[in-house]
Amino acid sequence: MTNQNPAPALLDVKSVAALLQSSPATIWRRVNDGTIPQPIRIGGMTRWARDEIDAVIERAKAARGGTPTPAEAT
Repeated sequence: MTNQNPAPALLDVKSVAALLQSSPATIWRRVNDGTIPQPIRIGGMTRWARDEIDAVIERAKAARGGTPTPAEAT
């Protein structure tokens, strides 16, 4: 039996930045320009739904067009 931890459902700004290999400031710029959706605010916490960030990545991949990468071709 393997012990696999699922990806967290909610991500803070540092986690989103790490996932997208950018800075937290860039994440906020992308929120302001509409590229990344507004975060969820719970009490004093600011979080993004992982599935929404995954959708941003998928939209960017689809928008680039061209030939799929080797990972996408399999």
